[in-house]
Amino acid sequence: MSEQPIIFEEWTTTGGELIAVARLNTPRNLNSLSMEMIRLLKPQLTRWAEDERVCAVWLEAEGDKAFCAGGDIVSLYRSMTEPGKLGEGDQFFTEEYELDYQIHTFPKPIICWGHGIVMGGGIGLMVGASHRVVTEHSKLAMPEVSIGLYPDIGAGWFLNRMPGRTGLFLGLTGARMNAADALFTGMADRFVKQELKAQVVDTLVAADWQGADSHAVVSQVLRRYEQQSQDAVLESPVRQHYDEIQQATDADSLEQVVSRLQEFGSRNDWLGKSVKGLAAASPTSLALHWQHYHRSRLHSLAQVLDNELVMAKQCLRKGEFAEGIRALLIDKDMQPRWRYAALGEIDNSWIDEFFSQEAEG
Repeated sequence: MSEQPIIFEEWTTTGGELIAVARLNTPRNLNSLSMEMIRLLKPQLTRWAEDERVCAVWLEAEGDKAFCAGGDIVSLYRSMTEPGKLGEGDQFFTEEYELDYQIHTFPKPIICWGHGIVMGGGIGLMVGASHRVVTEHSKLAMPEVSIGLYPDIGAGWFLNRMPGRTGLFLGLTGARMNAADALFTGMADRFVKQELKAQVVDTLVAADWQGADSHAVVSQVLRRYEQQSQDAVLESPVRQHYDEIQQATDADSLEQVVSRLQEFGSRNDWLGKSVKGLAAASPTSLALHWQHYHRSRLHSLAQVLDNELVMAKQCLRKGEFAEGIRALLIDKDMQPRWRYAALGEIDNSWIDEFFSQEAEG
């Protein structure tokens, strides 16, 4: 592919400052996050953080379908199945999490325009931005349990900060969220119609940044266009079903929670559709999410990412992740052969190994 996977630009504001732009540019594969993209974006963000002319960063993607549909899992599959390539998978997760932390702790505003599909690694890019915008076409999800992984990219931290136990529910089910859900759960800050995007950009470029609080400048602009988007505001299914989600997840074991959630499966509403993924999910992945979610409750973002790196490296080695990708994307038979067919069959020591660095090999 000859085109650059990320395009970098700088827009000059009326007062002579710069708004730095990073545009994910592989729309044919839904802007999936590759190692090359990570290695382009990390040093560029460092340069922008140090450049006094840069007042804000604008993060977006080419194409109308997706901001970023997740990590490049086909490359990760190769790292797991081809001799001598395991280190590439380790390096991918190491550098991806470093990038996510860099975004979370960036010293200037990062405006992420989360239009279209935002899943997995795409959420990792978006959720740490200081100003996260969703549109009427935003579709968010963390469906890692369906491919033998677990919700990572800092999810142990941010899922614990969602209302009630919605984070636990979203990680177990991989449920699809719309823009209103993203706002309700704290994954986004502003809802702006896609058709107003060009006006948002023009207004930011024309804004007076001189001596101003740059975060406030961005907030004022986004607030203005959010008010103009009220006619397109959606209902939040997560919010509508909040009480039922709370009730179903109020149990002392993962098996009890999953059993209660599956009782919704006969329904034809959003909740009924959302729990259908539980039947095909890896029992190991469900157990990993359950354990990680509860272990991370009081951990800092840095602690969570450190722990997730240990877990991710184990996922590369223990077969479940490779099998999930094989079934979904390689052979496409949709018949994953999980190590344990049901939650009740899982050996607890198997799950414990995912949290141990010593078992890495």
